[in-house]
Amino acid sequence: MDKNLIVGSNSLVRLENGNSVHYINFDNAATTPPFQSVVKEIVEFSSIYSSVHRGTGYKSIVSSMIYDEGREIVLNFVGGNKDYHTVIFLKNTTECINKLSYRLKDTLQDKIVLSTYMEHHSNLLPWKYRYTTDYIQVDASGRLCLEDLEFKLKLYKGKVGLVAVTGASNVTGYINPIYEIAKLCHKYGAEILVDGAQLIPHSHFDMRPVDSPEHIDYIAFSGHKMYAPFGVGALIAPKKVFEKGFSEQVGGGTVEFVSIKDTIWADPPEKEEAGTPNLMGVVALSTSIKTLQNLNMRKIDEYEKDLTRYALSLIHDIPGLILYDDMNVEEKVSIISFNMEGLKHNELATILAREGGIAVRNGCFCAQPYVQRLLKIPDEDVEKYMTNQSLSRPGLVRISFGLYNDYNEIYLLAYLLKEISQNLDFYKNKYRNSPFY
Repeated sequence: MDKNLIVGSNSLVRLENGNSVHYINFDNAATTPPFQSVVKEIVEFSSIYSSVHRGTGYKSIVSSMIYDEGREIVLNFVGGNKDYHTVIFLKNTTECINKLSYRLKDTLQDKIVLSTYMEHHSNLLPWKYRYTTDYIQVDASGRLCLEDLEFKLKLYKGKVGLVAVTGASNVTGYINPIYEIAKLCHKYGAEILVDGAQLIPHSHFDMRPVDSPEHIDYIAFSGHKMYAPFGVGALIAPKKVFEKGFSEQVGGGTVEFVSIKDTIWADPPEKEEAGTPNLMGVVALSTSIKTLQNLNMRKIDEYEKDLTRYALSLIHDIPGLILYDDMNVEEKVSIISFNMEGLKHNELATILAREGGIAVRNGCFCAQPYVQRLLKIPDEDVEKYMTNQSLSRPGLVRISFGLYNDYNEIYLLAYLLKEISQNLDFYKNKYRNSPFY
């Protein structure tokens, strides 16, 4: 893939030794840099940017048309049904899932929500504090246990209303078999929500026909993880979910008529998008989707899998490197997490940045229960972290590739990891006294 697709792909950063090198960004799972096409479109559109809906001026009419067309672009991208689904534009995946958790309060009353031990906090906390919840287990390598899912669906005898599951883990990159999960959910009378934040930017996705047992009932994802970091996310869901009641946020744009005594709410999706819409975010997301489609999602998937395969082949036998990966590249997106014996995760991340200009992520990646499982931390030790805030937190180092990363960057990462492994004491002493640590 062409690096010139990306803004800032040729940035230079200064190393600890004073030299400057090309910045290597392996933190794409957190957020991606923007496409050149996205920035270009934002700049060009700025001259006609105006209010969305109800404005009679030319610019307002064009802006409203582009905003509404954005819903069609998103729906086509995920294989939705325009007669059945609606697209709600919000800030990010987190806000999308929080909105859904609020709007399903009547549907899921007296029901149970199943989440999993591998979820990002954004697909765990909104359910944990609003509903009766249970959690699907992961196996020793961190893969989701479908046997445990079916066991719990049977155990609750039709009481499970929703299964909230990530499409791909932001820690291991493992892709969950969402269509198989959907079939199980529907078999036992439950619906499925897929957190698509890590899956949508890297793999072809299709909600499947609404009458299919494999249909995905709800999908949410963020623009900032797919080269459109302008504060927009999308929730795709059945229109009927939002027909009754009203949003957790109300105000301008959510109503047809208001008196002091009563309110007539707008139809979905407008009544779910209070305030001035993020038109620039929608322009960015629409442009990003078009760019991804032109590049071909299946080719992107193949290329990133090749990068991941190459990385694993270079680093899996580095002495002292601990991989949290089952090496099954065909069933994962381009994310790899690891640690190195003798170094804390934040030490290793700092060394990679200061010695190689390599940006990684370290910590628990907003998925602490999952990382605790991967690190095999006993429950009693987890309690210690809850009660003693001064304890050094456990974590991992994560690399995550985008479509613009290349093999040479991965080679440089592997070379530096070997250097660190072979000179562990040197780097440990150097950076434990560093102001950057």
